[in-house]
Amino acid sequence: MPALADTFSAFIARQAGARSARVIGFDKLSGGAIQDNFGLTLELEGGSRPGRQAFVVRQDAPSGVAESLSRPEEFQVLQAAFQAGVTAPEPLWLCEDTEVSGRVFYVMTRAPGSASPRKLVRADFTEDQRRHIVRRLGAELARLHMVRPPQESLAFLALPDPDNPALSRVALYRRYLEEIGDPHPVLEWALNWLEDHAPEPGPTVLCHCDFRTGNYMMDGAELTAVLDWEFAAWSDPCEDLGWLCCRSWRFGADDREVGGVGAKQDLLDGYREASGTGLDPAVVSYWEVMALVRWAMIALQQARRHMSGEQRSLELALTGRMVAEMESDLLNQIQEREDGL
Repeated sequence: MPALADTFSAFIARQAGARSARVIGFDKLSGGAIQDNFGLTLELEGGSRPGRQAFVVRQDAPSGVAESLSRPEEFQVLQAAFQAGVTAPEPLWLCEDTEVSGRVFYVMTRAPGSASPRKLVRADFTEDQRRHIVRRLGAELARLHMVRPPQESLAFLALPDPDNPALSRVALYRRYLEEIGDPHPVLEWALNWLEDHAPEPGPTVLCHCDFRTGNYMMDGAELTAVLDWEFAAWSDPCEDLGWLCCRSWRFGADDREVGGVGAKQDLLDGYREASGTGLDPAVVSYWEVMALVRWAMIALQQARRHMSGEQRSLELALTGRMVAEMESDLLNQIQEREDGL
């Protein structure tokens, strides 16, 4: 760790044109099951960012999952989101030279606060504060969704089927399931249901695709940064809202549909006010089902990283054990939708 801190600090000093960089603090950040994140605080002398500066270094992990972007691609997405006015860390420098640290990485600013989902869900917020937070989340997504193709800097992102992004996702997850090889009848049944009930598509926009409690920073009741952009893709705007409202991201607070924090109507209101466009709650609900299927696929892929020996990790192994819970949620949620139709 001390050697890695020196490596990163020397790189930052060069990029910032600083005469020297003194390490104040360096630690591996919690979370980041797919990528490695390090917090680095430096005292920089001279250059473009003099004084005490807090950074996050995001580096390739030993293995990855199929949906994840590369670090250079993620850096480009983060730049696009930051330029669109999303409350995201400022992307500073990308290093594709693996001789520097052994892996590709990039550096961004570090936001204050915590991303701990359980801390946020259990926080003693007033109803007005919860409403404020959830409406702010809706507004952040609205700003992100203003980024639309074509975008030269995001040419690496494949466009979904223009007739129906939902069916593109269904086809993708069928391929993932085939590659995994093990039988998962609930997931196969859910994919059939999603294919049969695909809604009319909305506009194709830049989606975060992992916008959930645990992937944004909060300082008290104020949002300070949206994190983890490695799954970004062109898709239907309702995909992001459905993912945020997915039962898996409520962390036990099931009555608060938006990430265990607040009400779905406040999310929709915040989105509409910022974008001028209303979204159909029924379509958002459809994408909540899609979110459960997708999260199950990612969990199975995470488990394979451990089981194959590619990256031994108790966290990865335990993620795979969560699939049964997602399958149970799928059975219940689809039944609730059928009863409500």
